[in-house]
Amino acid sequence: MSKILTRYLEPYIIEDLKKKMVFLGGPRQVGKTTLAQGLIKNYTDGHPAYLNWDSLEHKKMIKERQWPRAEPLIVIDEIHKFKGWRNLIKGFYDTLKNTHSFLITGSARLDHFRKGGDSLLGRYHYYRLHPYSLPELKFQEGYTSRLLKFGGFPEAFHNADDRDLRRWHNQRLNRLIRTDLTGWEDVKDLEKIYALAEELPNRVGSPLSINSLANDLEADFKTIKRWLSILSSIYYSYQIAPFGSAKIRAVKKEQKLYLWDWSQIENPGARFENMVGSHLLKYCHFLEDVHGHKTELRFLRDTDKREIDFVVLKNKKPLFAVECKQGEKSVSPHLFYFRDRTDIPHFYQVHMGQTHKQIDDRISILPFTDFCKIVELV
Repeated sequence: MSKILTRYLEPYIIEDLKKKMVFLGGPRQVGKTTLAQGLIKNYTDGHPAYLNWDSLEHKKMIKERQWPRAEPLIVIDEIHKFKGWRNLIKGFYDTLKNTHSFLITGSARLDHFRKGGDSLLGRYHYYRLHPYSLPELKFQEGYTSRLLKFGGFPEAFHNADDRDLRRWHNQRLNRLIRTDLTGWEDVKDLEKIYALAEELPNRVGSPLSINSLANDLEADFKTIKRWLSILSSIYYSYQIAPFGSAKIRAVKKEQKLYLWDWSQIENPGARFENMVGSHLLKYCHFLEDVHGHKTELRFLRDTDKREIDFVVLKNKKPLFAVECKQGEKSVSPHLFYFRDRTDIPHFYQVHMGQTHKQIDDRISILPFTDFCKIVELV
């Protein structure tokens, strides 16, 4: 497969650019710049319609609006690093919206900083670009195990090399913590945040204990909670909350944590669970960013520790639940328990094997690849 893919968001971004600005966010190295540059007609290196605030030459061009007037699409990268970027972009849009389209991309801080004011309200659509998933890779043979091992970030996936992957992990984490967090308000102890990030792969899939992390890192509860929020803001990790009601004595305060890059996780079962969760989060964000539905990714767990890994909600109603198992023979008894006590319409137990069993009209045991096709993930 070519290393240049047509990403799943491209047709929707192209359509929205006819009406408003588009902001494109997501994790570092997920392919935002490549996608944006690919939308410029006849893009070549140094195309004048692509402007990056990190370039001194481009910085001057942006401020003085020295882009080619014949180019209908202007891509501006990393503009959020300029203190007055909102008003600058607002001025571009308000005066040039009839002749130009603007695509604004940037690091994870773009999402953080865009929430700091409402001067751009109503002038843009925001998209979150996710790593590769099985549907985006067209279910090509061998790609399921490759995706599980090397993750969905384009460079690591395409290289598919163990040594490169280890070095890529180190470089990416260093850039996330020591580059992206530099200059954030109230972020001072970068080394301890780095240590927290290194520890999180060991906590994936289990109920997250902030007290345990606080003891291990010798920090207080509130500090660890704030640091976890920061790591979520830069698309390093994400947390999901429980779903349920008093009828099943569901837990209420527990959280589970996952990583955007599941290839960091050594435990095979936790890595598979994280990969499934990230596919579901991508689906949720797609429904929100493209179609405007309110979605949530949750998990199901009661006080007796019966658990289903994931529940997807659309407009506050459950669509389906997913349990992850490496083996393909044993059926989790928790599927039957929660089937009888919730209004979740379908339960799927997914695995990396070949077996497909229909237990009843609400419970299915099937390969993860088949599940992606049935639910129409992206």
